[in-house]
Amino acid sequence: MSSTSNFEVRPATLRDAKAIAEIHVSASQAAFKSVVPGEQMPAIPVDKSQAYWRDAIEFNEPQVYVAVDEGQVVGFVGFDRSRDKGTPNTMGEIWAIYAATSHWGQGVGLALWDAARDGLLEEGCTKVTLWVPLGNERALRFHDLAGFKREMTSIKTVAIGTVKVEEIRMKRDLS
Repeated sequence: MSSTSNFEVRPATLRDAKAIAEIHVSASQAAFKSVVPGEQMPAIPVDKSQAYWRDAIEFNEPQVYVAVDEGQVVGFVGFDRSRDKGTPNTMGEIWAIYAATSHWGQGVGLALWDAARDGLLEEGCTKVTLWVPLGNERALRFHDLAGFKREMTSIKTVAIGTVKVEEIRMKRDLS
């Protein structure tokens, strides 16, 4: 994957929290449909998501960047040190990366990934991980193309409401 993005990527501000929450909720619902066809994703209230992302932006945990197209937030990424137990200080993690469904396939994810990679390198990280639901073919393909490798022994089951979903950790070097 090479970066030929026309999107501005910048650190998120508190004003961006509502747009981030709206993208988080709508993109999560769209992705969930591909992971568990026929099941309804538990509703994520936009105000609850907005409060989470406001706190993340305010306290810089995780670091949050947004992709902007013609003044409108069209995607975001949250990244920081890995939250997985037993990982070294040099292991980063993409906590979340989402693009507005209207902008899927247009390079928003790549622009956000490039910014997160640069931010993690500045923090002294040498590797990065992320967790992806096994049925989310769009996200798996994106991260495969971005150089992530699937750690087959990491598969775990997580509950999303009453539905159980398998996730896999993916990892890559940052250099």
